[in-house]
Amino acid sequence: MKKALPRLIRPARNALWLTVIIGAALAVVTMAQMTWLSAVVSRVFLSHANLAQVMPILLFLSSAMVVRALLTYWREVVAQRGARRAKSALRERLFAHLLRLGPAYCKDESTGELVATASEGIERLDAYIGRYLPQVYLSVLVPLLIALYIVPHDWISALLLLFTGPIIPLLTILVGSYAEKRIQSQWNALARMSSHFLDVIQGLTTLKLFGRSSAEGARVSRISEAFRDKTMRALRMAFLSGMVLEFMVSAAIGLVAVTLGVRLLNNAISFEQAFLILLLTPEFYRPLRELGTQRHAGMEGKAALKRILEILEREQRPEPQASSAGGSISSQPLSIQLNDVTCSYPGSERPALQQITLALPPGSITALVGPSGAGKSTLCSLLLRFIDARQGEITANGIDLSSLAVEDWHRYVALVPQRPHLFAGSIYANIQLARADASRQEIEEAARLAGASEFIQQLPEGYDTEIGEQGLRLSAGQAQRLAIARAFLKNAPLLILDEPTSHLDPVSETLVQQALTRLMRNRTVLVIAHRYNTIKHARQIVSLKEGRIVKISQQAGYAEGSWDECSALREGGPYISRGVTVR
Repeated sequence: MKKALPRLIRPARNALWLTVIIGAALAVVTMAQMTWLSAVVSRVFLSHANLAQVMPILLFLSSAMVVRALLTYWREVVAQRGARRAKSALRERLFAHLLRLGPAYCKDESTGELVATASEGIERLDAYIGRYLPQVYLSVLVPLLIALYIVPHDWISALLLLFTGPIIPLLTILVGSYAEKRIQSQWNALARMSSHFLDVIQGLTTLKLFGRSSAEGARVSRISEAFRDKTMRALRMAFLSGMVLEFMVSAAIGLVAVTLGVRLLNNAISFEQAFLILLLTPEFYRPLRELGTQRHAGMEGKAALKRILEILEREQRPEPQASSAGGSISSQPLSIQLNDVTCSYPGSERPALQQITLALPPGSITALVGPSGAGKSTLCSLLLRFIDARQGEITANGIDLSSLAVEDWHRYVALVPQRPHLFAGSIYANIQLARADASRQEIEEAARLAGASEFIQQLPEGYDTEIGEQGLRLSAGQAQRLAIARAFLKNAPLLILDEPTSHLDPVSETLVQQALTRLMRNRTVLVIAHRYNTIKHARQIVSLKEGRIVKISQQAGYAEGSWDECSALREGGPYISRGVTVR
């Protein structure tokens, strides 16, 4: 973590150094202020000077107070700007890294926990970067400056300060080490609570349907209580640390004051010098006290930063630097070849796919069948470059996909999933997601080809209608047609269909099937299929079982009939359609 920290705070580095410089300047102004204050007190009460005699010093003293206030304000502003800059850059970097890791990583993580890390976790870095990190340097620099300033006036007091000063942070760190464990536990509890809350909100319909609202409410209460308990434990440790710090600072100031008093009575030091040192002693310990105060907030940021670094350090596949290879793939036609491809997921010893050799001829439709867990979705993820093969190669028109940047390859692929994700926003924006530079005419034409224009025009605001989070204001068939409209708008030569009609009613299925028939023309198509209607246009049917291809059948013409898959699909037996038997 220490090695990665300089890279993470690089956007705020100049601001942090400026904060330290302003803090050092503030210490210099403070020393000047205390010097003039001690001079005024000494001359007025001991030398009985009048107002006119001390007026120049009072003017300097007033100026120092104004400058000190301005520097304090400026230090806070610069520190906060640096922290905001670092948080913004880190949030962008974290999001970009999650995009590069792709769905294969995110599906194994808790969505709520990732959201909490990217939002609340990064916000907790505000105090860590803006206050704690600059204070670490100031807690060393400022006491040294004050001690060096005191040496010409009284080296004994300077030596006493330098002796007692390091004891305070050492004790603070000793007590704070226990608090750090509590705070890490508190952050983990917050992440779990955020994850559970998101899960509950997304499953409200199911909870209401099965009458589990009260039970789930009690569970949420227990999770919240666990978080409260861990938070209170962390606060107790923070208060204990603060109490130790305040006691040590008070004891150190008292020790210096008693020493000065004894020496003043013995005429070993002048009043003006003793008073100046007494005024500067709290300023000597102030940075150490502020470091202890900021340490608790700093540890909260450190706990969040630990999780952020775990995500950022998660290994990702290397990206090719050059994108020129992507330009050499002709858009039409597109030939896909898989040669001896083996793939496995992290943490799993059993390969998800084993020695897959398969050709998707240009302009053909290939159906992928097999029981659940056979490897159909993994094969699609390989073609989408969400994951990479452990061995073997995948080529498009003879070009190895691993030599292409993922963003370049994605220009040639369109996906119509089983349950498309629609974002909160307008229908227009959701279709435009497929191609940001598309004109309104192109978007409306894509909707027409997808069979979606009719229901869109019936909505209150047409294409500008807000559809809500995950498109909840639309039916399943309408949402699927918007996904097909995206594919039309993207106009990619490779089309992947993940059983897009499996959860639709007969009327919606007919409309979607008609749109898909138009979409599949002149494209290389791979279809994950479980029903006969999905594969009746396929020229090639590939059967997968336990990650291996067990049969490739060529289908001539358009077959008609029914496909009996009930026990066969569950037990891994034959898949039967008229004229086609896949074992």
